[in-house]
Amino acid sequence: MKKILVRVLLVLLVAALGFGSFVYYMVHNSTSQIYSYNKKTNKSSDDKTASKKSVAYLLLGTDTGELGRSYKGRTDTMIVVVVNPKSKTTTMVSVPRDTKIDFDDVTIKINAAYSYGSSATAMSAVEKLLDIKLDGYLLVNMKGLEQLVDAVGGVTVTSPLTFTTEGKSYVKNESTNLNGSEALAFSRMRHEDPQGDYGRQMRQQLVLAGVIAKLKKNPTTVVSSGFLEAVGKNVRTDISLGSVKNLASDYRPASDNIKSDQLHGTSQNIDGQSFEVMSDSEITRVHNAIEQAVTAK
Repeated sequence: MKKILVRVLLVLLVAALGFGSFVYYMVHNSTSQIYSYNKKTNKSSDDKTASKKSVAYLLLGTDTGELGRSYKGRTDTMIVVVVNPKSKTTTMVSVPRDTKIDFDDVTIKINAAYSYGSSATAMSAVEKLLDIKLDGYLLVNMKGLEQLVDAVGGVTVTSPLTFTTEGKSYVKNESTNLNGSEALAFSRMRHEDPQGDYGRQMRQQLVLAGVIAKLKKNPTTVVSSGFLEAVGKNVRTDISLGSVKNLASDYRPASDNIKSDQLHGTSQNIDGQSFEVMSDSEITRVHNAIEQAVTAK
């Protein structure tokens, strides 16, 4: 009898909540997909966000269209993101996809670490390269970026150079509003940029900063059906919902000040492949920049 009463009360509660129950369903559905292939979350992130300490995550962007893809792909976008609630800053450091690393005694490009293993493998490769500790990862595919931008109502970016791609023109230092497909094209263009992949990395950071700005301006967007669907289909992570809740409630001021950096190397052809080779001094510089971003007060 007690079980029957509980069920009746639950039905009445769902009916009373109306839209709220729909939101709960969408959140549950999207999070079930996010963690569908990896039930383990990163305890390091939980411990730090509960104590309002700085966290460092790795944002991975695959070169494929859907996470239900027929091939795994590589992580052509790799950005270390440090969120510091004390200094109220977010620091983004891009790692070039062609960075030369040694992986199981084989020389590979760092963007291939994911295809050889998993998101955790890619995270370990970045940790080893820069001698840092990361607190988790977020894996997003190209289609996901497009849908996330559309879900937040588009983004505004200031182009660092003048160029035209896929029918849309950009002027240096002028702000432009982009929808999802335009943001994807803006962040992927490489050959017309005199800085090549390094220029593309900075434009990827601009789009990411644009999404952060929109979410800060309209925080209720995160419970919209479009946003939750885009996240559920295209994002995978080991950052728990508890950490996400802590970040949303205690770390928001950090999005007011976003700093950008990138690991710079020299282009070398090794055994017929083009690599970006990092000097010890550059690795030390970026290591120190990330550590300073973590410890700043």
